[in-house]
Amino acid sequence: MPNPPPPAMPSSRGFLGRPDRRHGGRAAGRGRYAHRMQPFVTGDEHRACGICPGRSRPVGAFDVAERPSKDFPFDPADGHRYTADRVPVCVHPEKIGIPPGRYRTDGIPLSYDVDMPESIDDLAPYLREAVRSAAPETLELLITQAMEQIPLRWPGADATTALRRALN
Repeated sequence: MPNPPPPAMPSSRGFLGRPDRRHGGRAAGRGRYAHRMQPFVTGDEHRACGICPGRSRPVGAFDVAERPSKDFPFDPADGHRYTADRVPVCVHPEKIGIPPGRYRTDGIPLSYDVDMPESIDDLAPYLREAVRSAAPETLELLITQAMEQIPLRWPGADATTALRRALN
């Protein structure tokens, strides 16, 4: 009896660029739940590294660490960093807009904390960058928190106008 094929490579593309079929025998990006399997980092203009797990996996399918560490060694075979249990790890949370967390390892839900700037003059650029770099799954959290925090931080400021200004 022949040996079974090797396990799929930990990316959206398997060995020799063939689609990875880890999701119920379907190629990544196809099928009923394809929107849940799509990587959240798309396009070359995103600040994420070229080998970031967010470029090939959806949010929740990898962990995010505060910084590179010997606890997440680099695997030269595929260019990713992994936990001891081979869970992919992003080590630049500031680039991908996701706070550090063991999302895949512990199955924790994604959260987002808005950290308002000191000056209202810095609000529009801050919100523009926060929205641009945030994972799609965090956008609703970011907007909700901004709507709550803007009037608390700057009484009399209109949160809707501030968000519109930031997004234009």
